[in-house]
Amino acid sequence: MDDDMENGKGTYQERPRTFPNMRSKSHTPLIFRIFMGINTRVLLVLLLLVFGAVFYTGASTSPIIVFVFSICVISFFFSVYLTKWVLAKDEGPPEMAQISEAIRDGAEGFFKTQYGTISKMAIVLALVILSIYLFRRTTPQQESSGLTRSTSAYITVAAFLLGALCSGIAGYIGMWVSVRANVRVSSAARRSAREALQIAVRAGGLSAIVVVGMAVIGVAILYATFYVFLEVDSPDSMKVTDLPLLLVGYGFGASFVALFAQLGGGIYTKAADVGADLVGKVEQGIPEDDPRNPAVIADLVGDNVGDCAARGADLFESIAAEIISAMILGGTMAQRCKIEDPSGFILFPLVVHSFDLVVSSIGILSIRGTRDPGLIIPIEDPMAILQKGYSITIVFAILTFGVSTRWLLYTEQAPSAWLNFALCGLVGIMTAYAFVWISKYYTDYKHEPVRVLALSSATGHGTNIIAGVSLGLESTALPVLVISIAILTAFWLGHTSGLVDETGNPTGGLFGTAVATMGMLSTAAYVLTMDMFGPIADNAGGIVEMSQQPESVREVTDVLDAVGNTTKATTKGFAIGSAALASFLLFSAYMDEVASFAHVPFKEVDIAIPEVFVGGLLGSMLIFLFSAWACSAVGRTAQEVVNEVRRQFIERPGIMDYKEKPDYSRCVAIVASASLREMIKPGALATISPVVIGFIFRLLGHYTGQQLLGAKVVASMLMFATVTGILMALFLNTAGGAWDNAKKYIETGALGGKGSDCHKAAVTGDTVGDPFKDTAGPSIHVLIKMLATITLVMAPIFL
Repeated sequence: MDDDMENGKGTYQERPRTFPNMRSKSHTPLIFRIFMGINTRVLLVLLLLVFGAVFYTGASTSPIIVFVFSICVISFFFSVYLTKWVLAKDEGPPEMAQISEAIRDGAEGFFKTQYGTISKMAIVLALVILSIYLFRRTTPQQESSGLTRSTSAYITVAAFLLGALCSGIAGYIGMWVSVRANVRVSSAARRSAREALQIAVRAGGLSAIVVVGMAVIGVAILYATFYVFLEVDSPDSMKVTDLPLLLVGYGFGASFVALFAQLGGGIYTKAADVGADLVGKVEQGIPEDDPRNPAVIADLVGDNVGDCAARGADLFESIAAEIISAMILGGTMAQRCKIEDPSGFILFPLVVHSFDLVVSSIGILSIRGTRDPGLIIPIEDPMAILQKGYSITIVFAILTFGVSTRWLLYTEQAPSAWLNFALCGLVGIMTAYAFVWISKYYTDYKHEPVRVLALSSATGHGTNIIAGVSLGLESTALPVLVISIAILTAFWLGHTSGLVDETGNPTGGLFGTAVATMGMLSTAAYVLTMDMFGPIADNAGGIVEMSQQPESVREVTDVLDAVGNTTKATTKGFAIGSAALASFLLFSAYMDEVASFAHVPFKEVDIAIPEVFVGGLLGSMLIFLFSAWACSAVGRTAQEVVNEVRRQFIERPGIMDYKEKPDYSRCVAIVASASLREMIKPGALATISPVVIGFIFRLLGHYTGQQLLGAKVVASMLMFATVTGILMALFLNTAGGAWDNAKKYIETGALGGKGSDCHKAAVTGDTVGDPFKDTAGPSIHVLIKMLATITLVMAPIFL
């Protein structure tokens, strides 16, 4: 084979560059097809009626809710502007559009099938929740307010299904944007690197604004609806401080969908990626995303369903869970302190995330295109541009957070408490920045760790693996120190805020950690923008390679792709940090709920009790077993892809000479069916384990006379699973990202460049890291929060 063929510079002689249309029927979800089939004027009238009803309900609840609704609606209009701006960009030459169409059809087809499976499981789980709630005991607060078991059951199930639906819509929007923006970034890369960067950022920003806005307005609508429906704060009815507990089902529904979306999408994208790399790069010596590789379309489809759709659902779930847990703690603290108007403490998280939409929009708009469209090679480092936007967002976030605390958390009982809580928010913002910087240090090839990892590839595949594992293990230290300092500092600031209960004991500590969590997520929309930027840039590079554009264009997309790998790693670190804080809050809420149901104090968990210690061991084991099953699912599916790609190269020898077309759709079908099959086992493990463990130890406690044993064992399991999961996710995400960028660093020409033995060793490391960083790692931090929400929802069966 000649040098041109090895470098992927051949062409399909005398053949048009056409790619198969894998669409057999419309893959647009039914709910969107229904809306698109309605007359425009009728749809406008319906939307006005819905908005009118929403704002009327909000006005009947609190002016704060009206403010939140207004910001969310404005942000949705801003996302419409971004949509029109992105879609107005050209799709480039016909061959680019054809490849993009194939990617789009594959992604939408898989999404429809995957979410159809998830929706069926969600309905079954909703029926289980309904059955449990119809026969569970009630709390004294519910009894005094007249909230019956059946009402509580239907409210929880409705919240669960709404959370699941919104999480699915968030995932679809993430995927919808990415499959349309990728080709526009590819086309822009032919003209200007800065323009390509701007399109990728605005496309990611569009998805981020919608996802965060939906999370906020969904919780706000539920809160307002329950407030009006249950006549909260009227005589002989529920108190407003107890209302947030009814929202837990919403967070559980979001977590449930996010976990299966992350599992299925992660298995899909990494199985295709591993299969394509092992045969294409290592065995055949062709470049990444080369059109001769039969698995290349499946790989590019996977970027959208794994990194965009799954991450959209993931962050939606993170924000929903954090908002609800903070609202529960705010209501509990306000009740203990006898604060006259507790609505500010309860609704504070909604206001913070409303301002997040505003400040993140400013950060997104701060990234502008170059004035010289003729410049192809980037003058400025794309990571520096993104960091500049993030810095702008943080500055505005600090200002708006201070305004929010003064507005909502000021109380005559402790006039300076709002300042302490503002400092808690600052701690959270600084923690987020520290997590982003630490992740960048360990995964960006401009820093020493990744360069040392790349150098280890020079001595073979084994030393590359050893260096990558050691880097991942080391990378857990700094984040754990940062999150530990943040929790202790925020707790102390809240504890010394001056808020005390009836007996004079300080009560603001836990709420201080909740405020720090809100501070950490106060720039969530911009962080998600950087995360979505990665797969869009990756897809753009694939389209450029497959359509055989000039080398200068590929250089632009390679730079964006390398930066995208770093942003994905940094946002995963950010997500793990927020998951740690949110799980801590949900754990506290779980203990409060158990105490309410059991009518006895439940303030600590003693791991010296053998059964409780065993519960902790089971929690740690759950993380390792879940990770093993997720990684082995990728391995099994990748084996099928490798065998198929090898078969096509053998049976169609003309592929390598551009004389025959690969069968792309075959690999797409393999990974789609396998990922749907493989996601069930680890997902079922995560969903069923806490319920089974809690129920078994509840029976054991009943026969041995140990009160609350089931609840204590589940609490121990949750604590150990959270600690183990944080460390495991940090290790997997960082090691995988470092392996990927070590390969990218060598592909820039360092250490022998593409095709060298050093490069082949780096490819091996990258394939090992693929299921780490895009399947097991992201799924674990979703698992942590889902365990917390499911224990909160299922608490009555542990008693």
